[in-house]
Amino acid sequence: MTSTHTQPVETRRRVLMLGLATAGFALNFWAWALLSPLGPLFKESLKLSAFQQALLVAVPVVVGSLGRIPVGALTDRFGGRVMFPVISALTIVPVLFLGLAGHSSLTALLIGGFFLGLGGTSFAVGVPFVNAWFPPERRGFAIGVFGAGMGGTAISALTTVPLVKAGSVAVPFAITAAVLAGYAVLAAVLLRDAPGRVVPTEPLARRMRETLRLAVTWQASALYAIAFGGYVAFSVYLPAYLKTGYGLAQADASNRMAGFVLFAVVMRPVGGWLSDRFGPVRVLGGVFAVVTAAAAVQAFTPGLVPLGTAAFLAMAAALGAGSGAVFALVALLAPANKVGSVTGVVGAAGGLGGFVPPLVMGALYGELGSYALGLAALALVAAAALTFTATAARRSSHRPQV
Repeated sequence: MTSTHTQPVETRRRVLMLGLATAGFALNFWAWALLSPLGPLFKESLKLSAFQQALLVAVPVVVGSLGRIPVGALTDRFGGRVMFPVISALTIVPVLFLGLAGHSSLTALLIGGFFLGLGGTSFAVGVPFVNAWFPPERRGFAIGVFGAGMGGTAISALTTVPLVKAGSVAVPFAITAAVLAGYAVLAAVLLRDAPGRVVPTEPLARRMRETLRLAVTWQASALYAIAFGGYVAFSVYLPAYLKTGYGLAQADASNRMAGFVLFAVVMRPVGGWLSDRFGPVRVLGGVFAVVTAAAAVQAFTPGLVPLGTAAFLAMAAALGAGSGAVFALVALLAPANKVGSVTGVVGAAGGLGGFVPPLVMGALYGELGSYALGLAALALVAAAALTFTATAARRSSHRPQV
């Protein structure tokens, strides 16, 4: 009788913890992405060069990506119950600085943007937190649902500029800070680490060395750099590609990019769910096969309707599902007391992986006047990832690390 009543209660607790973690991830990502929509405004008001504008947008992303490594290790030690409120509260400081005083010069924007990168580290808090709450057969889906919180960047994209136009530059920053403060309090009151969470006892430096010795750390990093890095690259570069390659208006290109992002976000938990049912290695094999085929098709610049649109939506679905499947692989292979550390390294690889493709695409277009070679290169990279998944990753999945 007791177990019958206990199970629904435990399920409700898991759902609540997953919901709180996903909300925290989305809200911190909202803050993390505040500068990107305002890049053109600051370029005009501060007379920035194209490079300075790019640097302004890049700094929070780089810091947020690299910062996941220490934050993931700290989450292993202190748990999500401590780290989620701490990261959310600390992110309020650069948000308020940028909104109230830090937008008056490039130097101030870069300093504020550096510390704004804290918001991007929240990903490395949520994965080990959610992982510990769910049984192995449900972790892929749960982590995929949590990963859909990356859609928080869409909140920023949709609201920041309209809020500035309706009020002032300070308005979106003030609203975001207030929401983060509310979440930090809520998380401090309601969040609980999973019963039986494994707490590492060895020093941080030793744990990081051991994490870097794990095969899963490097395998998942390579796969995530392609899957999530590809998603990031397209979400950044797709409007420019569609405008230049197909002559679309800026608004139309941006709307199509938003559709790409939304589809990828929705497919992330689907990738986790499929990984629970069929195994992450099989899912990743299918993902990279689809990306290889779709990129090869798009390299020939087919008509946007229907073939080009179908190719890009296929890549969005595959890259989103692949991002979810990679962390299902981490949940399967990483030792329980190192999931945060592994997540930090893998998350950093994914974030940084998004910077290379736009640079390559831009350079190739500048030299050749065509994007074909860049998309052909993506097809080759995806084919290499498919081969790697079918060999090394498959062998590792049959030797779980404990």
